[in-house]
Amino acid sequence: MNLFDKLGVLADAAKYDVSCSSSGGSRNNKNGVGNSHTAGICHTWSDDGRCVSLLKILLSNECIYDCVYCVNRVSNDVPRASFTADEVIELTMNFYRRNYIEGLFLSSAVLKNPSYTMELMLDIVKRLRNEHGFYGYIHIKGIPGADEKLINEAGMFVDRMSINIELPSDKGLEVLAPQKPKKALLKPMQQINNKIIEMKDAQKIYRRGNSTGITKESSRGKLFVPAGQSTQLIIGATPDRDLSILKLSEALYDNFNLKRVYYSAYVPTLSDPRLPALIKPPLLREHRLYQADWLLRFYGFGADELLSKNNPDFNPELDPKADWALRNLHLFPVEINSIDYEMLLRIPGIGVQSAKRIITARRVGRLSFDDLKKIGVVLKRAGHFITCQGKIFETYSKNEVIVKESLVSAKLLPQGRKYVGGQMSLLSTINENGLGENMSDLYLFDSPENTKQWLSYYNQPQDGRLLLSDIHL
Repeated sequence: MNLFDKLGVLADAAKYDVSCSSSGGSRNNKNGVGNSHTAGICHTWSDDGRCVSLLKILLSNECIYDCVYCVNRVSNDVPRASFTADEVIELTMNFYRRNYIEGLFLSSAVLKNPSYTMELMLDIVKRLRNEHGFYGYIHIKGIPGADEKLINEAGMFVDRMSINIELPSDKGLEVLAPQKPKKALLKPMQQINNKIIEMKDAQKIYRRGNSTGITKESSRGKLFVPAGQSTQLIIGATPDRDLSILKLSEALYDNFNLKRVYYSAYVPTLSDPRLPALIKPPLLREHRLYQADWLLRFYGFGADELLSKNNPDFNPELDPKADWALRNLHLFPVEINSIDYEMLLRIPGIGVQSAKRIITARRVGRLSFDDLKKIGVVLKRAGHFITCQGKIFETYSKNEVIVKESLVSAKLLPQGRKYVGGQMSLLSTINENGLGENMSDLYLFDSPENTKQWLSYYNQPQDGRLLLSDIHL
């Protein structure tokens, strides 16, 4: 297999890993400038908002594991290929010199054993840095079960490292990935976090001056995974509730200081009774989890505030922040000129930047609704929850139904459909033809029989009610 054919196979195999954001497009060059070829170019964003192009590939898709959900599982009949270290380096350097990419995203199936695979990946990033002087962005996947020394050494040469949990519950791992024990997934995440803290502490000691023998080079905490670590969770391959998934993400942020948890809607590419027979990926559910994740990281919300055991799944009609506000109308309206920053962030229609501008503007004088418009507040949403100088907005209402209608975004509703309560009552909304009459696209199954068989693997009730399950950290 020639290099171009390998690139096609291994770039396509890497597309299911979303933890460096979106894949490239398929627009070809027609006597113009540039070429957005699908084979391997993806885009991510830096901390300062720049869009960065990465070469996104697998080192190999020849895997020893048989994870049920994975297109590269050993029992699946797909074209197989593996790059050599020289080929990955050649592609990276040539693409970089032609300004196609600004960095490398390198993952791999598990060849022979985890340590062998990790050693191959380590050799590539070391040679890129040391022999070829490549100082572009590098993101690699740490291989669970690999030797700790390999993980630590790799962290000195890359900008970001990911350990993908993939499945959000113990039962999901047991059913779909029995060769990947939970301990093997969490151990390297803890190891990376401990090493980041250790290197940062060494840097602080060096800056203060010390007699411990710590050198400038060894104290540079920025050299060890400076962009932090991330992980990925597959949404929809297991019957886990949104609350379980969000609480897992919250625990990962708290315990391992992750930079990002990525959510990937399960794409039904394989047929197996242990997998849900979905008509299409649960993209709206993925979107809701990303919105909630943002609220955890930047808005000061907790998972238990957004969801509960009585309300374990996100509302398909409303974003999580609006849904929270609607369920807590007794806390509103609040006076925009006196509430604190934390409460400002909880008002629909007010984002982080708008909240900061409000705090700054209040130092000069009291704000009016016209001032809020200029600041960037979306008054069609925020108007139901605030007062300005004691006055309510023109569209203000205490009626929950009216408030909800104003918050619902028509663009998120499929044409010709209306959502009903009980969004996760999987079987009750499936008609005799196997299609959901009023079902949200959190789950769309092709038949009730397949759904019942799928749920049986997870010790779930057969009436469509899903029980909460968790990964216990």
